[in-house]
Amino acid sequence: RGPTGAPMSLRESAISLLTDWQSPDPDQDALRHAVLAFLHSRPDSCERACAAGHITASTLVVDATAEKVLLTLHPRFGRWLQLGGHCEATDVDILAAALREATEESGIEDLRLDPTLAAIHVHPVICSLGVPTRHLDLQFIATAAADAEIAISAESLDLRWWPIGDLPEGTDAGLVRLVDAVRGNPQASLE
Repeated sequence: RGPTGAPMSLRESAISLLTDWQSPDPDQDALRHAVLAFLHSRPDSCERACAAGHITASTLVVDATAEKVLLTLHPRFGRWLQLGGHCEATDVDILAAALREATEESGIEDLRLDPTLAAIHVHPVICSLGVPTRHLDLQFIATAAADAEIAISAESLDLRWWPIGDLPEGTDAGLVRLVDAVRGNPQASLE
């Protein structure tokens, strides 16, 4: 909710989150400022139809011990990645978008999403628009219960738990940064 108590839009929630976020280093702070500027300049910044780029939400799911991370083998990119994707009009805020994507792609219904932004990653992509664009990805961490059962969605070639210290070969720097956020996040395990 905004300062007046009225519900915030998806875009307003992303602006609020980034405005209040204490970024962990100068590179992440530079991205924070750039993504905030984009959000302020584009009313359609959270819509996948925004060809100049658009906000996406992703979540790194960790197991209850914070020793494993759940990764999806993405069919379009052919790499192991955290769960996530485009925001939808039905998402009440950016946290809801991140949780929806993680739930849909993992099959885990009771994920505990940490509401603190873990990282920002901006990358060029040809997504469902079919033209070059950018994903301005707001990244979160969620914890799965000890007895969580996963289910591969239609958006994945495979879904697998990976030891936090033994990620797949070719893991990109953005995912490594997100995993490093888990290592420094005492909230990553169930209490």
